[in-house]
Amino acid sequence: MFKDMFGTAAMRAVFDDRATVRRYVETEVALARVQGRLGVIPAAAAQAIAARADAEAIDLARLAHETEIVGYPILPLVHQLAPQCGPEGEYLHWGATTQDIMDTATVLQVREALAIIEADLAALDEILDGLAERYRDSPMAGRTHLQHALPITFGYKAAVWLLMVRRHRERLAQLKPRVLIGQFGGAAGTLASLGDEGLAVHAALMKELGLAEAPVTWHVARDGLAETVQFLALITGTLGKIAVDVMLMMTNELAEAFEPFVKGRGASSTMPQKRNPISCELMWAASKTVRQHAGLALDAMLQDFERATGPWHLEWSCIPESFVLTAGALNQARFMLAGLEVDTARMRRNLDLSGGLIVAEAVMMGLAPHIGRQTAHDVVYDACRQAATHGLPLADVLHADPAVSSKLDRQAIDRLCDPGNYLGAAPHMVDRLRQQAHG
Repeated sequence: MFKDMFGTAAMRAVFDDRATVRRYVETEVALARVQGRLGVIPAAAAQAIAARADAEAIDLARLAHETEIVGYPILPLVHQLAPQCGPEGEYLHWGATTQDIMDTATVLQVREALAIIEADLAALDEILDGLAERYRDSPMAGRTHLQHALPITFGYKAAVWLLMVRRHRERLAQLKPRVLIGQFGGAAGTLASLGDEGLAVHAALMKELGLAEAPVTWHVARDGLAETVQFLALITGTLGKIAVDVMLMMTNELAEAFEPFVKGRGASSTMPQKRNPISCELMWAASKTVRQHAGLALDAMLQDFERATGPWHLEWSCIPESFVLTAGALNQARFMLAGLEVDTARMRRNLDLSGGLIVAEAVMMGLAPHIGRQTAHDVVYDACRQAATHGLPLADVLHADPAVSSKLDRQAIDRLCDPGNYLGAAPHMVDRLRQQAHG
């Protein structure tokens, strides 16, 4: 019931059992093919393996049963694959070890999965760029410690979200060369079983699969895959932050922005008025779950000697689950932000809730050249307390204070107390960020 709420069909298809078996077979066939070209195995055997090996014919139920017995899927896979290839199947898996096939298949899956993440980030970038542009000059309350702080614009808020997405896209480009590296080292990583041909086979295999080479076998150097999961945790962390912002803005007390309206979405079984932030809740949950997987991926780096006794197994769970959850969260974010309902009038009313207190800093800085900054701070602080206590507009309290009215006329005080006049560089920051993408 929940699979399309926490994931996507496209990402599940990258990591499901049949797809995983296809990647195993793809790696075994590629190995045979390059070994045939190099004369490591007979060319006729390589051709037969390439022609006859059929991942779709693998009995998954049998494979699962035998995997539980062996502890790993590659030996049971070879037991099914070799007979498919006839006598030439004896040359299958030549000089390889189980981890070579599984790691390389995982990297092939990661490459495919990252392409999906890359497309989702690009789409999210476009959505947020549009929000930043559309609401560049729409004032709202900026909040620190959940209290009114200073005015910002909603476009500025969207630009802050966009900044993180842009950095994730940059991280992804930098990540690929460190992660998309195949594995082929043999039993202890030294390629000893292939003699002088080991490195040549290694190079040819990676070229065949379109993966980069590592100068030394990385059986127990798991930082690349760990970095991948940390990257996914960063993405979902950003989506979780966006979700928290929108959930808070959806509260009845703020009512500044809402997830897209779809009849029945976010409804309550007992309270007909409810419009719950469903996409945000799913994004928030995904961020927390992927964060836990990020910790598991770091634990998986603590491998003993040249082949580990168990930490590797953590990756079998945390890598696919992290990708599925991240894809699901990105899908929810795209839906939610593309149709986000923004109430700029309510934002403005909320901005005025404090009767000008939100721009107390503006008044202080406007008064400072006349009476000094610290004195201005104290004068405005007292005025703020009086305005808050008696429910008066800050401008009225300031005008009644001779320390202020003797230096600033009513027009100047009103101008300083208008939140729309104290947006700082927020709109220009939006422009700068948007220009980076287009420049």
